[in-house]
Amino acid sequence: MVTAIVIPIICLYFYWLTRKEMKEQDNKWLSVSNIPKESILAGEIKSMNEEKQRFYYHRYIYVQTLKLQTATKLITAKKITPIIKNIQLDSFVVGDHIRMFGKWEGSTFLFSHYEIENKRDQ
Repeated sequence: MVTAIVIPIICLYFYWLTRKEMKEQDNKWLSVSNIPKESILAGEIKSMNEEKQRFYYHRYIYVQTLKLQTATKLITAKKITPIIKNIQLDSFVVGDHIRMFGKWEGSTFLFSHYEIENKRDQ
């Protein structure tokens, strides 16, 4: 009699716990591209790398890593975008001068907003 009551309660508890965790991870996944505009970085794009990464189970992010030559040194900058339906990915061209707004995380600059200052001559 006790097991007929306790086992469904335990199953419901773990179902509720799993749903709660999935909602938290979905919120983190959607907010990964909301980077506060604390700093400004400007320079020329020297190289770039783009890749799709798993964020949480069936949620993916698109990471664009740029090597940026500033006036003083070479800096790594990352733009992280959650992959959702009808996503419009930004494209960068090596040689473009860019100004980006974001924040520092260690030695990497994370950004979400940018402006192309001038295009490379083609």
